[in-house]
Amino acid sequence: MKKSVTFKNGYLNMAGNLYLPEGFDESKKYSGIVVVHPGGGVKEQTAGVYAQNLSDNGFVALAFDASCQGESEGEPRLLEDPYARVEDVRCAVDYLTTLPYVDQEKIGALGICAGGGYVVAAAPTERRIKAVATVSAVDLGAMFRGEASVETQLQTLEAVAKQRTAEANGTEVNLQTWAPDTLEEIDENTPVLMREAYDYYRTPRAQHPNSTNRFKFTSVDKIMSFSASSQISTYLTQPMLLIVGTEADTRGYSDQFYALSNGPKELFEVEGATHIAMYDIPEYVGQAVTKLTEFFQKNI
Repeated sequence: MKKSVTFKNGYLNMAGNLYLPEGFDESKKYSGIVVVHPGGGVKEQTAGVYAQNLSDNGFVALAFDASCQGESEGEPRLLEDPYARVEDVRCAVDYLTTLPYVDQEKIGALGICAGGGYVVAAAPTERRIKAVATVSAVDLGAMFRGEASVETQLQTLEAVAKQRTAEANGTEVNLQTWAPDTLEEIDENTPVLMREAYDYYRTPRAQHPNSTNRFKFTSVDKIMSFSASSQISTYLTQPMLLIVGTEADTRGYSDQFYALSNGPKELFEVEGATHIAMYDIPEYVGQAVTKLTEFFQKNI
């Protein structure tokens, strides 16, 4: 059973879909899972796929739209602020604790892609999260910094600064795309991740009207200052499961998170899967859900 819900993040109303197990009994206590979508995604896409599957296996699962995105409130629209998105995770946990049928001591978090980085960043200091898992995890800050020189990164930040000034003085908002918008933008030099992102987000495969493939360019200063891994070694003592396809070009982030953790941890490889194949391809999602169910049943 799925129902639309709203919950508070400060003065904002956050929009979510709450997935309840078959045979749901409000008088019982269930484990709750917060499911966090990728950058540019919405709750109806891969986050909803995983939330539905987890509820099929007995969990209460909450997929929600990030603040300033999808059906959630927040201005400016299409802002991708990693720090706000980590706070979104905390507020989603707040909401689960208010549900009388969720055991407050049995809450976990799952993030996909950038959402994986956000739950890994939240869990070290959000001690109500008793276990944390990722699928195709990405540290968005590290991805945006990339391998560019500091000089090049500073040039980007200077451009962001100029754009902020321009927008403050009435210039049109600068929106960037997460992935190629059209097939014509793809050629032999387009990375596999971007090819697959186009196919997932911009075709009937998973296209959704609330997932516009746009983010504010002025998000970039916040993204570039963000690190999903900075507190892993110090504070992340909860069990962590990292699920990654063997063919994912982003698997280095999961490897890094695994190496940094001093707590209980597991890196689970799905043979043959790419980064985005883990979003919705039944063969791969099925393997991930089986592993996630085992992990959360054991650890929360």
